[in-house]
Amino acid sequence: MKVYVSADMEGVTGLVDAEDVQPPGRDYERSRVLMTEDVNAAVRGAYAAGATAVLVNDAHGPMRNLLPDLLDPRARLIKGRPKPMGMMEGLTAEYDAALCVGFHARAGVLGVLSHSFMGHEIEDIWLDDRVTGEIGLLQAAAAAYGVPVALLTGDDAACDEMKAWDPAVATVPVKFAKDRFAAQLVPVAEAQAAIEAATTEALGDLTAPASGGGLRTLAVRWQSASVVSHLTAIPGVSRRDDRTVVVEGEMLQLYRLFNLFLRVCTAVTSNPPYC
Repeated sequence: MKVYVSADMEGVTGLVDAEDVQPPGRDYERSRVLMTEDVNAAVRGAYAAGATAVLVNDAHGPMRNLLPDLLDPRARLIKGRPKPMGMMEGLTAEYDAALCVGFHARAGVLGVLSHSFMGHEIEDIWLDDRVTGEIGLLQAAAAAYGVPVALLTGDDAACDEMKAWDPAVATVPVKFAKDRFAAQLVPVAEAQAAIEAATTEALGDLTAPASGGGLRTLAVRWQSASVVSHLTAIPGVSRRDDRTVVVEGEMLQLYRLFNLFLRVCTAVTSNPPYC
């Protein structure tokens, strides 16, 4: 059994603030250890379930967060950016299951460190007119490969969001949101034990995802109209309004194209604000 892990950071055990998840935040280095240990818990659970290979993709921010010297040596790690498929780089139809470790709720939801991919730059994303964020897009793209998402860990808002997309996914809430930068924490040892146990159980009872084939429609509303003016130069991308683009295609094509959107947005919005 081959298992894929996409590792984000905002939903990691114990983390609640930008200082925890963004370099050079005062707690970022300690948070890298916690992130690596959450991933290790999932890796241990996967091997206990019979995994023969585990690939981990560092999917947060600079994508250089996980500590290779502390990572379970049975896992292989994808580190750094840019990557054509971003948060799901390395996933293929050869994998039997995907795990989402340390995920967060979408923009606009009252969850810990909630946002969609780029903080305030993206206001909303719709997949076939259904509002989504990182969780929904990854689940849909994994389904297009025929790979079930078996597990998600994060705060309770992220877990609820995953269940709304696919009730078959096992979820482990490692904290409970009190506000966007506050949470009631599950003790670290307890949370990581729960991740390990839930991973083993989830991989022992996999459910095939619904078909991810066919044309899908992706729409993204940006904070800046300037981003839209640049993105509409891409063939097939049209303007819904001054701050929203829309494009139709196969799900995996859309996911890769969306990662191109992010790189264009980063370039367009790189100048500091004038006020």
